[in-house]
Amino acid sequence: MKSIFLFLIAAGFSSHVFSQTTDSTAIVQVLEKESTTWRSGDTTAHAACWQIEPYSTIIVMPPQGKTFSTAADKILHPAPGTMGKGGTFVNTNYHMSIHGNGALATHDETSTSVGGSVTHTFEVCMLKKISGQWKLTGQIIQVL
Repeated sequence: MKSIFLFLIAAGFSSHVFSQTTDSTAIVQVLEKESTTWRSGDTTAHAACWQIEPYSTIIVMPPQGKTFSTAADKILHPAPGTMGKGGTFVNTNYHMSIHGNGALATHDETSTSVGGSVTHTFEVCMLKKISGQWKLTGQIIQVL
């Protein structure tokens, strides 16, 4: 009986770990897609990374200290010339906390513009799982 109980605990733990691994992989994929589509200027694919909620916002903290916030729905309808400037990025140091259909993920991003200038950011991303798909609902970006 004890071995059956231990097996059930192990199976439940394995299932939870598998679910967390599957979710964390899907979250990384949506964050990488969001970075890629912003640079490529693919507004449709970029908007598909987001689920705008009443609480959704994007907060940017540039090094000069003038933090600003913008409504996240502007990500679905960006001002002309803000997307599609090319360049590359590398996201590293992912950490996340996943609880059911909600998640908080952080990562570092190193962006290189077409002209070669490099920008480092620390990003905090709020996500929600909707119909089995992870979507961004908000973001805080600290430019280092």
